[in-house]
Amino acid sequence: MDCLICKHGHTNRGTASVTLERDGTTLIFKEVPAEICDNCGEEYLDEATTAKLLQEADRAARSGVEVEIRTYAAA
Repeated sequence: MDCLICKHGHTNRGTASVTLERDGTTLIFKEVPAEICDNCGEEYLDEATTAKLLQEADRAARSGVEVEIRTYAAA
């Protein structure tokens, strides 16, 4: 796909680190599958991956996690 941010690059499959903050909880997910722009580095996650990350962030916030680093694991 063409990059929506820089308008010059094209995306390729890769992995990214994603940081989410919610209600005093900070979660860092490593090795998240993403499409990454070869020009500007913008990262795009698909809908299913985004939903899973948000679900995990919600669980972590409810359990009282303050800071945690996880490696993404596809279900």
